[in-house]
Amino acid sequence: MTARSIASDPDTGVPDLIRRLAQDSKRLVGNEVRLAKIEATESVHHVSRGVLWMTLAFGAAVIMFVALTLVVATFIGRLANGHMWIGALVSGVIEIAIGTALVKRGLSIMKTPSYTLEESRGALGDTASWVASARRR
Repeated sequence: MTARSIASDPDTGVPDLIRRLAQDSKRLVGNEVRLAKIEATESVHHVSRGVLWMTLAFGAAVIMFVALTLVVATFIGRLANGHMWIGALVSGVIEIAIGTALVKRGLSIMKTPSYTLEESRGALGDTASWVASARRR
């Protein structure tokens, strides 16, 4: 963006300067709104592409885990003298244990407070108490 040259006229009055300031402010706000729209559009496009790849990865992982379950169940079933139901039962118990551990870990992570949010709340409380004390004086 190039800088505009400002014509300085010594006969320019205050109302004219205020009008120019208002026009420049309107133009600046309009440019900021357009920039925000462009950034939001790009952000949505970027996020949607990421969601697409995450969905594809999730689908591939589900197929992989189904195949792995069949392999583990078959292997354990062959070790159990051909009793495939034992292999299916053992692999199911293993998967339930892993799933429970992952859910517990996820819940514990979600319970941890967000440090930035807590700090912001604390700073906001400090500001509010400072304003209240300044009003009393």
